[in-house]
Amino acid sequence: MKPAICEQFGIDFPLFAFSHCRDVVAAVTNAGGFGVLGATAFTPQWLDQELSWIDEHVGGKPYGIDLIVPAKFEGKGEKLAPGELAGRIPDDYRGFVADLLSAHDIEPEASPRTGPSFLSGDTGKDLLEVAFSHPIKLIANALGVPPDYMIDAGREHGVRVAALVGAKEHAVKQVQAGVDLIVAQGTEAGGHCGEVTTLVLIPEVIEAIEGAVPVLGAGGIVTGRQMAAAVAMGADGAWTGSVWLTTEEAETAPHTVQKFLAATSRDTIRSTGRTGKPARQLKSEWTDAWAPNEGGHKTLPLPLQSMLAEPVIRRVDQLAAQGHPGAQALATYFVGQGVGLMNKVKPTREVVREFIEDYLAATERLSNSLPD
Repeated sequence: MKPAICEQFGIDFPLFAFSHCRDVVAAVTNAGGFGVLGATAFTPQWLDQELSWIDEHVGGKPYGIDLIVPAKFEGKGEKLAPGELAGRIPDDYRGFVADLLSAHDIEPEASPRTGPSFLSGDTGKDLLEVAFSHPIKLIANALGVPPDYMIDAGREHGVRVAALVGAKEHAVKQVQAGVDLIVAQGTEAGGHCGEVTTLVLIPEVIEAIEGAVPVLGAGGIVTGRQMAAAVAMGADGAWTGSVWLTTEEAETAPHTVQKFLAATSRDTIRSTGRTGKPARQLKSEWTDAWAPNEGGHKTLPLPLQSMLAEPVIRRVDQLAAQGHPGAQALATYFVGQGVGLMNKVKPTREVVREFIEDYLAATERLSNSLPD
């Protein structure tokens, strides 16, 4: 018998895969899991193109999207143009970045660009309108309770709404708000995360919400045996992200992939240096520069920090791929502590297959451990 969550979402295996790459999303869905497109930094037009491509490549199989519509962020509700919001970045921060680049033998740009922020914010409604024009089966939100319009639209379109949480009290608030699925994401996770470990958080959340909605375990899960551990604790499946960054289809910058493959689980850090919120990423001289408690510069609030950082990081990635030593020292990306187990570039379908095989082997070990 399939787990109930597989029946609910029309999938063969309860493996949910978050990725900013449409190819990964489609490959996971086609392999029997559930692909989730990270759509936060997209424009509505770009999102429509990406979802149309996925529609053409999954043959009606289920997939979803993930947005970040935080409860609090700079400029919320002010309907500011990107240039107006960028104008709130202090000159001394731009000067600090210019000095940091110069120290790494990278010529600062004469007119520094400002990039898109890693949140949907006031564009959330527009992105949702696009998303619901496609046959998505899930809409997920991070960094707080989803706005009412997201939950209402989900109900109207028959699309389940998920929320990522890093503490049991957050899970209770999400259920009270009406979400359909909780992703209990431990501190081992890449990207925005809290401070509680996955091993502790999953059972805490399950006890706190008392079976009100299904729960997916997340945070550092890059193998089937870890997924089996989450299910053994009561989770209905796993939500994964980092493991897809070293697949053949992934959008990850080439030098960053090599840094991932060489990294240990101790080579990540929760830093505000990329988005303004604590987000786990690969340690580098960029994260060192934004560590206020260790002599680094204080960061800006969300979304100003990402607007300042993203164009610089993209340029760093390009130079790093060309062999620039200074850029390679600065290069970083969001990744969880599971990076220590990510040691080879593989096709996405193979990663899904290995998840299934490893999961089955783990459940068999659990079964054999029981007394006769």
